[in-house]
Amino acid sequence: MDEKTPLEPPPSYDNASQVTPTKPAQAGSTAPPRPRPLDLPALNMIRGKRVILASASPRRRQLLAQIGLTDLEIVASTVPEDKSKSLAPFEYVLETAQQKALNVYEATIDSPKGEPALVIAADTVVSTELGQILEKPRSEKEHVAMLKMLRDEGWHKVYTAVVCMAPLESAMDPGYTMESHVEETSVKFDSNVTDELIVSYVRTREGVDKAGGYGIQGIGSILVESIKGTFDNVVGLPLRATLQLIEKVIVEPAVPDAVDDVGY
Repeated sequence: MDEKTPLEPPPSYDNASQVTPTKPAQAGSTAPPRPRPLDLPALNMIRGKRVILASASPRRRQLLAQIGLTDLEIVASTVPEDKSKSLAPFEYVLETAQQKALNVYEATIDSPKGEPALVIAADTVVSTELGQILEKPRSEKEHVAMLKMLRDEGWHKVYTAVVCMAPLESAMDPGYTMESHVEETSVKFDSNVTDELIVSYVRTREGVDKAGGYGIQGIGSILVESIKGTFDNVVGLPLRATLQLIEKVIVEPAVPDAVDDVGY
């Protein structure tokens, strides 16, 4: 990043899900001006309305800001993420993201603020080539072991499921439309990354709150040799696919019994 931000204390493993988003630039700063928002029907239709991100991830919030969704309401799901690890990775993230979206939609539909115009939920996991699901590390020891395994195995995969929900104007049950998508990106760690570098990276605590234990958009990029697929998917939200889902539920909502669109 060109913009310099003050350093903040690193998160602990116990509160990794509660990392505080980076503060916006103050007035009078030297930050470059933001580009004009995208002039698209779906985005124009929800501008100024209640748009909820069902995630506390600052990275997802920053990515959505890139397409002009800057006035987001953050409402994290309260449902435990306890899906069976026996599921295939793309099934695991899809079911978890759908669960998040439904939980937050149901919790906010009768709010005094009015029903949300759009709810966006997402879930990301890292998977080994054999399908073992890796989420956030729970200790420094586990964190080091996780990154060593990813280095030694070569390629691994990152799956992100995105779910968008919007209310329907008709009273047809269940009263909302939902669309979903699963994106897959393959990532290869540099086999020459040393144990010393891995330990040093772990102690920066950058990867504490991230699936797989590293942030490709930050210092963690020094671990990565190459990727196949979309970069922002590894960060935590495939923007192109997310925009397509928003267009589906806002501009041309499907009938309630339509089958969700799942791609990977």
